[in-house]
Amino acid sequence: MAQRELKEAFVSNLNGTSLEEVALGSFLSPVCVVNRGLFLILYYQAKGNLPLPHPLFSHLLLDLCALIVPLVLSCTVLSSVLHQVAVSLTFFSACVFCYICCGCPKNTVSAFLQSHVESNQVPFVTLFRVFVNVKTAISILAVDFSFFPRRYAKTETYGTGVMDFGVGAFIFANALVCPEARRRNISGSKMSHVAKQLLSVWPLVAIGMGRLVSVKMTSYHEHVTEYGVHWNFFFTLSIVRVVVSVLLVVLPTSLLWIFALLISGFYQFTLETSGLKAFIIHNSDREKDFLHANKEGLFSIFGYVAIYLSGVQIGLYVMQPRTNVREWLRTLVSLLLGSFALYAALHACQTLVEPVSRRLANFPFCLWSVAQSLFFLSCLGLADIILLFSKRASGCHFVPSSWNLYKKHYDGDKKSGEIGRLCLIQAVSRNQLLFFLLANVMTGLTNSVVDTISCSTFFSLCILLLYMFINCFVIYVLHFYGITVKFW
Repeated sequence: MAQRELKEAFVSNLNGTSLEEVALGSFLSPVCVVNRGLFLILYYQAKGNLPLPHPLFSHLLLDLCALIVPLVLSCTVLSSVLHQVAVSLTFFSACVFCYICCGCPKNTVSAFLQSHVESNQVPFVTLFRVFVNVKTAISILAVDFSFFPRRYAKTETYGTGVMDFGVGAFIFANALVCPEARRRNISGSKMSHVAKQLLSVWPLVAIGMGRLVSVKMTSYHEHVTEYGVHWNFFFTLSIVRVVVSVLLVVLPTSLLWIFALLISGFYQFTLETSGLKAFIIHNSDREKDFLHANKEGLFSIFGYVAIYLSGVQIGLYVMQPRTNVREWLRTLVSLLLGSFALYAALHACQTLVEPVSRRLANFPFCLWSVAQSLFFLSCLGLADIILLFSKRASGCHFVPSSWNLYKKHYDGDKKSGEIGRLCLIQAVSRNQLLFFLLANVMTGLTNSVVDTISCSTFFSLCILLLYMFINCFVIYVLHFYGITVKFW
């Protein structure tokens, strides 16, 4: 077989992993955020000052070691001992947390719950979007190496792979912070708003066209059953955004979850009662017309629109102004309970209807994407609450990308801004589309010069870590100098 056919076969006909393993993998990111924050607090307690020495490099190194390296290792060489990794990191966090908070008065918890937090930020939403982007960047290259477990890759038709969740989570993450979720007022008429949204997606269309042309011109390997012959995820993102913008003009925002349920439910009903499912899965006549060539990408839009509407609904709920820690804790518990309820519905659907299918973007896939996103989001929020309590107990208020207690007269804004300039999370958040595009370009370049399938484990790990370092370093430098690459 030619190299291209080998690589295509390497990522084909896969069945995924368990729901529990996907959930466990997403639990690592909040733990890593806590560990990194606790390290900064310990340093502040020891030295009485932040940032770290040689801040430009030391903070980048800290974020790489605390946030990026554990995620790379957990989905590659340590994937077989993922439970032990999660328990070890959690135990370490618990020990450091107890050390920091051991001298707190007895009424500290009750006073903390009544504390007011800064209401102009929701850090765990930023964390969610950044980690979805980072995990996507890791996976799109790692999947081409043999040390990346095949069960984590995208499934062929049915199943739950880590990368399958990444697709749904990416749609959900974009919905969380769309203008409608942030309650931004629409200026002008509704039609002018829709026209504005049409124009706003041109970078995604342009990138999608660029990817299509480059893949065809270079004969780059592609898994056709993911989206089709000409379709790719950038086109899906742009179409979903435009369709949802039109829907949000006419739909009441308080009932978006009902319409998401109706759209995904009607789509599933159509799959079950017509020949659509057999057409998508079994029809191999790709040369007949555009619809036949790109059936997966076109029909999956129904499922992704439902996920996006759900994300907007959650965004509206999360972005509501709240004053104290107790209210935010209730919100996070509500998100977690919502996740459990959706998981229960998913179990019923997989038993009575059909399994999860990213290829179809069926109703179980929509349920799973939203359920797992809520679980991930609530875990990141709880991690932020833990860090906020640690900051209050230690007196250190300079942990970036996390909540701060509200203070009427606070002179630490300049110091917080300085620390924020050295934060990799804020760097990725500042230029998310550029980071995603850079990861795609670097993945293509790596595959063009390296025989990824036959690389040794050590060499594969070195390449993957170097690749993530380059991606992060470029974004980090841009953020340090205050550069936002936005040309639309």
